[in-house]
Amino acid sequence: MEALRQDDPRRFGRFTALARFDEGASAVRYVARDIASGETALITAARPELAAVPVFSRRFQAEARTAERLAGGWVTPPLDTGDPAETPAGETEPLWTAAGYVPALPLAEAIGIAGPLPERALRILGAGIAEILSRVHAAGSVLQGLAPGTVLLAADGPRLTAFGPLGAAASAEARPGGQLSVRLGYLTPEQIEGKEVSAASDLFVLGLLLAYAATGTTPFTEGPAEEATRRIAEDEPELDAVPEELRELIANCLAKDPDQRPTAGTVAAELALEGAAGLARGGWLPEPLAAAVADQEARVLALEVPEEGAAAAEHEQGVAPAAPGDAGTKPDQADAAAHEDARPEAPRTLREPEGARTAPEPEDARPEDAPPVTASGAPKAAESPAAPEPEDARPLPAPPVDAPALQKPADAPAPSGNADTGNGDIGEDRGTTRFLNTGPRPPQNDRPTTQLALPHELTAPRAPDALPAPHPVQPAAPLALPAAPVTPQPHSHTHGGPAPYPAAALPAGPAGPAGPGQGPMVSLPLPPAPAPAPDPAASRRTLLTIAAAAVGGLIVGGGSVAALGSGDTARATDDKPAPKPRRTLPGQAPEPRWIYAHPASESSPLTTALWQDKLLVVTSESQASAVDLRTGKRLWQRADGAKGQVALAAGADLVFVASPTEFLWLSPKDGKVVHRVRYTEAFDDLPGLTVGRLAGSSGPVIWFTGSHTVTVKAPKPKKGKKKGKDKEVVEAYFFAYDIVQRKELWRTPVPAGRAPGTPAYRVVAERSADVLVRQDAVSLTAAEVKKAKGKGSVRSFDQKTGKLLWTRQYGAASLEAATSGDEDGSLYAAVGQDLQAFEADTAKPLWRVEGSDGSWFGTPLIAGPLIHTTERSRLVGAVERESGRLVWRRSTEVPGTGPAPSLTLSGSEKTLIAADAIQVTVFSAADGERLWKFQDIGSADPKGETVSASYRTLAFGETVVVQRDRSFYAFPVA
Repeated sequence: MEALRQDDPRRFGRFTALARFDEGASAVRYVARDIASGETALITAARPELAAVPVFSRRFQAEARTAERLAGGWVTPPLDTGDPAETPAGETEPLWTAAGYVPALPLAEAIGIAGPLPERALRILGAGIAEILSRVHAAGSVLQGLAPGTVLLAADGPRLTAFGPLGAAASAEARPGGQLSVRLGYLTPEQIEGKEVSAASDLFVLGLLLAYAATGTTPFTEGPAEEATRRIAEDEPELDAVPEELRELIANCLAKDPDQRPTAGTVAAELALEGAAGLARGGWLPEPLAAAVADQEARVLALEVPEEGAAAAEHEQGVAPAAPGDAGTKPDQADAAAHEDARPEAPRTLREPEGARTAPEPEDARPEDAPPVTASGAPKAAESPAAPEPEDARPLPAPPVDAPALQKPADAPAPSGNADTGNGDIGEDRGTTRFLNTGPRPPQNDRPTTQLALPHELTAPRAPDALPAPHPVQPAAPLALPAAPVTPQPHSHTHGGPAPYPAAALPAGPAGPAGPGQGPMVSLPLPPAPAPAPDPAASRRTLLTIAAAAVGGLIVGGGSVAALGSGDTARATDDKPAPKPRRTLPGQAPEPRWIYAHPASESSPLTTALWQDKLLVVTSESQASAVDLRTGKRLWQRADGAKGQVALAAGADLVFVASPTEFLWLSPKDGKVVHRVRYTEAFDDLPGLTVGRLAGSSGPVIWFTGSHTVTVKAPKPKKGKKKGKDKEVVEAYFFAYDIVQRKELWRTPVPAGRAPGTPAYRVVAERSADVLVRQDAVSLTAAEVKKAKGKGSVRSFDQKTGKLLWTRQYGAASLEAATSGDEDGSLYAAVGQDLQAFEADTAKPLWRVEGSDGSWFGTPLIAGPLIHTTERSRLVGAVERESGRLVWRRSTEVPGTGPAPSLTLSGSEKTLIAADAIQVTVFSAADGERLWKFQDIGSADPKGETVSASYRTLAFGETVVVQRDRSFYAFPVA
């Protein structure tokens, strides 16, 4: 981390920049703060000269959308992004994204501080990254961007900070003609051979990353630099220094044949069966790294926001650069400005004459910078790797690459006098802020590997020999391999630093831009411009299923096979072969029986229900529809069921749906309306009746509330007095209705709820003589809330007549407390952070189960002699119903806290499924063994909406249907 430079932006929307965090080939990251709220963010801002290239801009925005879809777990949710609409005409669109600041160290810097990571930390690092990769791969996409600079180590686990290939580049350069030249850092054997990358390519890079974290170097560095690509393609990796327990797994990731590499789910399972979050519980970083993270957090909190007057006046758009001589500049910043002004003007600030072509500036001709300080506060070695960023799209072939010529180390410039001496001391640099030193940097011997030129537009993959010659460009400057560290050149057109293994002469190929023999083709996925018009046939076929990848517990899926950032119309094929059977691992998730995607052209599902274990009935704003539970194929849709409540079985041959205006009985075969009863007809003595949410059901009987408004006439005035005004009064009722006989059983008056007046009831227990009901706190009137004094209550209604029998409160259970009961007369309620059992009829306490600190219980699930419990702290468990004795308690291993997971039991009651907003976790109901986990990335369309809905689960027989928004997965369970 270092002070802001003279030409750094000072504002990003609502955020004010405080300091530089680090920089990569394509972007600079800043620590910034929202002055109004005090919220601290990590800003990723594209370099202006690259942002002006349309193909770069499209890719940057696509990767930002991918970050939104992957948010949660080990991906910090985005907070804001640059708004093109706020950019004045004629100016470059600001390209930046903001994510919440999490104190963390880049992996490369962590290795420099503490050396190679111990085995447990390696497992947590690898499992966390593999969990993210599985979510990307499940959508048919490739990340293609892991690197030491894109992975951060935080106190609770790893974080991924880049979501496309741009940041993974060793350097990026804007070329004439709208081209973008990128040098990649990590390469895989298939890339060297000119083949298309795949999900297996990400696993190769993950193997390189883990080997680097385990040893401090990459496994293909030994030997002449010019043979590096041959070693990558042919030699076995050097893994002797890798911990023995992990050596075989990493070697499998580094297999030359992509088909021989494990899936991301397999890697996650073998590294941490309980999940990365579970293994990291209680801390995972070595002491020096934990101290460095804490130190960084303290220094960020101590950063002062620059005086706003001059800075805010400079620019009122998304990004505002500081002007020379800013009145608000601090002394150290003024020194930095003087330091910057003394340099020759950077090439990127010069305007070239139209049509002019200039050769890239030689490395030894560029002005040298003093070494910046790293994110932790340690001096940044000049040879440290650039911060690369991963990828979210299926790659499109790029034009052939220019193979850089190699020079001898003697050609490299010597380090400046201010460079790091290697002993951990920080050299004096007036352009940076001096922070606490946390340790020396490790020796770094990695270098970029290859360079490729990207055309202005790519519309479809083409064979290498069919590619037209790109715009003629000057060849890249020869790449020097210095013996001594080389100071980075942040002010030149080409940005970036060394990559993880040495550069080498690439195999000869026929299609290089400068003629034959210039090197292989390397694919870098970039979205075409403009996007093609959607193909109606393709659109109809994008709902096809894909094989979800298992994660070791963690299985992840996506709605269609499509490139996340390609901008193309998503396509899939009906005749895609079935996935190959995977090697069975303890805890590995099963393949889904089928996957169904609710059409994007229709509104999102409102309710889902199972009908007779044959149909999945989905209601939405526009219609009701049914999916075959055997095949996952939609059978019918019916507009009459629009906005319907949860579907129920009305006997053996009808589907019952309550719509806002009528009861409907639909045919399960084709959805046709067999019977309909309008509320105006069934309850003609209650004109204008509004039917509320169903409170519950049992067999053919449903319970629900309803209300209507009546006019109460003013009493006749006394002689000489004026007549008063008539009043509009809401009358509410609780109903029982038989959906097989299609008749009302009883109704009983109840207090009206909060406006518009219908109280929301929920049946918490059904007994032979009565039903126990709780009212949702949000529907209580202000008078009822005041009368309750913070305590919730339960009402008992007679089963046959509907008569109110009693109303009781239970201990200190609050108005919002989760409550459930059984047929034996016991009631279970959350009381404070504990779960307590009561006699329903007397409110006598029976037993208490202590919860975790700062948490509370959700709605318990009763199953035979057990009660399954769920807590906000992500703990799920089982207690004996009779005594409250704890049988087991396990964590879902979801990071952080949130609403308590909802619980579902399989048909056999052998499997317990816990679902929350992050994932679905499956346990053995008897002993709490974690079986597998599931996450869904959502839509693969880069322009699609962000999926943030919680998971829902429905179980029947030996299957559980998992839903998240529009996506449905059917998994086999015990």
